[in-house]
Amino acid sequence: MYKKVLVPMDGSDLAECTLSHIKSLFKDGSVGEVTLLNIVTIDIPIPWGELERGHFNLDALREQVFASSRKYLAGLESRLSSQGIKVKTESVEANRAADTITDYAQKNGMELIIMATHGYTGFKKLMLGSVASGVLNQSPVPVLLIRPEACRL
Repeated sequence: MYKKVLVPMDGSDLAECTLSHIKSLFKDGSVGEVTLLNIVTIDIPIPWGELERGHFNLDALREQVFASSRKYLAGLESRLSSQGIKVKTESVEANRAADTITDYAQKNGMELIIMATHGYTGFKKLMLGSVASGVLNQSPVPVLLIRPEACRL
């Protein structure tokens, strides 16, 4: 049994397809506590009018992005909690998702990472990069990758 499982969520349908697998693993007794992790990236729009006046409120933008992340994770937490699964949520600001996921797993004693992957290969993988591939290569713990074909949406 994996007592502490990390599940990175990015807001996509692909990422959310892991939830059905988590529910199944929980019913089998393979998963204990689940931590849903959302990596928040602050993309700063260029508000030309505000820059001309010398004013841009980065803290307000950051709070807005984090509030959206917390709301998203709360909805997912509700879906899993209704199945009896113990769930924690965490929103972390970062620019490099794979590094952040593996660092979080190590610092918080996670025993397994479950995440979805597009399964790109060749040139497409080279051009688009892959968070899942980065996590797989860097992770200090086992990684369960869920392919789109395996999703039961």
